[in-house]
Amino acid sequence: MNFFSKYHLPPGNAICYSGFRQGQQPGGIYPSYDEVKEDLLILQEDWSYIRLYDCDKHSITVLNVIEQEGLPFKVMLGAYIEAEMNNFGCPWGGGVYTQEQLIANQKSNAAKIEKLIQLANTYSDIVIASSVGNEACVDWTDHFVPVQQVIQYVQRVKSMTKQPVTFCENYVPWLVNLDALAEVVDFISIHTYPVWEYKHIHESIGYTKDNYYSVAQKYPHKPVIITEAGWSTNSNGRGINPEAVNEENQKTYVNDLLEWTTKESILTFVFEAFDEDWKGSPEPLEPEKHWGLFKIDRTPKLVMQKTVAVS
Repeated sequence: MNFFSKYHLPPGNAICYSGFRQGQQPGGIYPSYDEVKEDLLILQEDWSYIRLYDCDKHSITVLNVIEQEGLPFKVMLGAYIEAEMNNFGCPWGGGVYTQEQLIANQKSNAAKIEKLIQLANTYSDIVIASSVGNEACVDWTDHFVPVQQVIQYVQRVKSMTKQPVTFCENYVPWLVNLDALAEVVDFISIHTYPVWEYKHIHESIGYTKDNYYSVAQKYPHKPVIITEAGWSTNSNGRGINPEAVNEENQKTYVNDLLEWTTKESILTFVFEAFDEDWKGSPEPLEPEKHWGLFKIDRTPKLVMQKTVAVS
């Protein structure tokens, strides 16, 4: 089932966008109106859809810039829900909180859902879909939320907005334990990262296709889209072989990804627009910092460099 046709949207390239620059981070210094405008003017040449992760100050600025500047983007807007239950299986030692923090997170999450509803309604001409969370049900997450609670969030947003509602998650839980959630969301959103699973660049797009079709075949009555797929360009060895990540491999994977998903009309948000150095560990080669198609100074990596014909 095709997302574009079901919701009467034109096909187009899509990208995950978070505009935090050097010295900026969520909860700290946020990108300004002019910085967001600069980013979106860079992106508008190649991308029609952008995904935002939270209904925070940054997302409000992005929506405001799109509206005030008349930019041609449509947005998938998210609410970043945090841990409501401890996950003692988180492999990097996170995921465990005091009871007081879990209760505070529940209150914060409820407020985020209400903000998501407000923004989706305020910017109804820009926001084409809403997501009530990101990677909060997978077994390795550090911000675990029980599936039944996610279902309640989906139902709340669906009851108060006109846009379709989803939940963004790694492909594996959709195959294993999210059947009840899949029946409630309007469409299913999966994440697929072959490089995190030690796949060689030459087998990566085949692996991504396998991930996608395994979910799509399980839920043939639901549209399935990809809300994250990408290739890092650096690694300190934490979870990703440093020899597997560079700009050449990123270009190969992203180009193969877009060729396949364009041909099959699969809405796919490439991860991500710009490098973000606030992410992950303090180590400069931390892979979480290097998924951008553009560097943090906004210069294009190899995949986004344009070939200029010489006469």
